[in-house]
Amino acid sequence: MVFKQPTFYGEPFEPETGKDKDAALEEAVANALAVAGGVDAADVKVTLDDHAVVLTGMVATVSESERATAVARAVAGSRPVRNEIKIDS
Repeated sequence: MVFKQPTFYGEPFEPETGKDKDAALEEAVANALAVAGGVDAADVKVTLDDHAVVLTGMVATVSESERATAVARAVAGSRPVRNEIKIDS
């Protein structure tokens, strides 16, 4: 059996680490929120702070805020999710 170095379009493959991995997780959570039912995430921002996914911004109802947290937790896996979303009264 012959083992080859993994490549990506002819370039050496390097798995995502550090900031690239964090950016990929932020994007994945934001994309999941954008397509999730039960939450209008147009004004929700996703960032990472000290390995936690942080949701900020504004939604119309408490249930939307709770739904955003549930979606973020599903994508974030073992990382903690901190919901700092404000409710627009």
